[in-house]
Amino acid sequence: MDGRPPTRVAIRRGRGGTTRKEATYVTEDRTPAVAENPEATGGEEQPKQFKGRKNGLYSEISDELAASMKSGWADTELHGLAPVAQAPYAAERRARLSAAYPGERLVVPAGNLRVRANDTDYDFRAASEYVHLTGDRTEDAVLVAEPTGDSGHTFGLYLLPRSDRENGEFWLDGYGELWVGRRHSLTEQEQLLGLPARDVRKAADELAERAKGDAVPTRIVRGYDAGLEAALAEVLDADKDAEFKEFLSGLRLVKDEWEIGELRAACAATVNGFTDVVRELGQAVATSERWIEGTFWRRARVEGNDVGYGSICAAGPHATTLHWVRNDGEVRPGELLLLDAGVETHTLYTADVTRTLPIDGRFNDLQRKIYDAVYDAQEAGIAAVKPGARFRDFHDASQRVLAERLLAWGLLDGSAYDVEKVLELGLQRRWTLHGTGHMLGLDVHDCAHSRTEEHVDALLVPGMVLTVEPGLYFQQDDLTVPEEYRGIGVRIEDDILVTADGNENLSAGLPRRSGDVEAWMASLA
Repeated sequence: MDGRPPTRVAIRRGRGGTTRKEATYVTEDRTPAVAENPEATGGEEQPKQFKGRKNGLYSEISDELAASMKSGWADTELHGLAPVAQAPYAAERRARLSAAYPGERLVVPAGNLRVRANDTDYDFRAASEYVHLTGDRTEDAVLVAEPTGDSGHTFGLYLLPRSDRENGEFWLDGYGELWVGRRHSLTEQEQLLGLPARDVRKAADELAERAKGDAVPTRIVRGYDAGLEAALAEVLDADKDAEFKEFLSGLRLVKDEWEIGELRAACAATVNGFTDVVRELGQAVATSERWIEGTFWRRARVEGNDVGYGSICAAGPHATTLHWVRNDGEVRPGELLLLDAGVETHTLYTADVTRTLPIDGRFNDLQRKIYDAVYDAQEAGIAAVKPGARFRDFHDASQRVLAERLLAWGLLDGSAYDVEKVLELGLQRRWTLHGTGHMLGLDVHDCAHSRTEEHVDALLVPGMVLTVEPGLYFQQDDLTVPEEYRGIGVRIEDDILVTADGNENLSAGLPRRSGDVEAWMASLA
């Protein structure tokens, strides 16, 4: 990484929620020191003194260089931009939001950059609530809904404008455009998103002043922007904010046609990523699980934004660890690889798919027996996904099949328990701990904060997208199963769309039956 500019002036709200402030950059100090007494300067705030970065190679900036950097730049303003594809859908979602909270001010932040170490940040990923309502994915942004009376709202955005050339921000600030790339102007963003936009550096002060100056109830989505929460602390109510988050989560339960298209694209790219992995299993055997992780990540970055979550590349006994993301183990022929991974599209919708693959291309008899049991459980679960069915039905159907197999294999005592008692007591969970699926969309575990009565306790309707992912996991140290079972883990997961007449498997491009998996792997060898 190239060296940073001489300073990173704190003009952003991005790191730790520090309130944005516009900065003035000062070049070499060739004048006598000015007294700190404000009266000495007529009470005006003095410009921020430029200071070189500690251990930086440039400690000063000449007036001549500063003057040179201010001029000679072409006008790059973009005109006639078409709205982003999701703009009309986002507008409809905002209308539903407005109808739910008449007379209230609503604040939905995108979130801030988070420090990884020293002066490097994690890649930014905007809050799903904000993305869903705007189609925008930029850091530090804020959507605000101002009530227009007893009903209705006007919506507007606070966004970061172009870097200022006059004060040197664009080249002196580590987040300036010369360092991190051009961003859209506020006018360009208005064309793209269909919403009026203001400078986000004014957001905290303006919102706080508005909130204190009227009696309008205010809600914010918490956890994304500490600076805004602090600015509005006096008018916020934690319980109302929690309910607001629940509503926005529930707003995503049923996907529109555009969202379904994005999930199809995510699944198609994920199929390509799994294909890449199978083609490169030889390199993984020669190295480690990290090769698998890197191979899939490459596809995610080529066809999408990133992976939608940390890829689980679990070979051998690591497949019995539900969320194995260390991915530092050996990949050995004769064992199984459990790959749980999903591509996130550029618009941040993610797939979530799992396949368990024989590393050498063929299941042995015990592996096949366990795999086929999980496949049958998944088939039962997928068959239960249909309009009018309870959300829980697919889970119950899958768990019943697994309980029956565990009894048939003698791993559960059939003389003491029948399948109904096993399910009542949850005894099968020793080897299949997790639930059989979850909603899918902008988040891999989408709509997780929605109200229970509209999610887990609700009926399925067309447009919902969920995963069906039963599994069996026999730990290496489990003395209750025969030794040959120990260290085997199998999960099969697909992304299922509820349709008007049943369901559609969006990830059907990957084979599931054991024989089909073997034939597919052989075709790629």
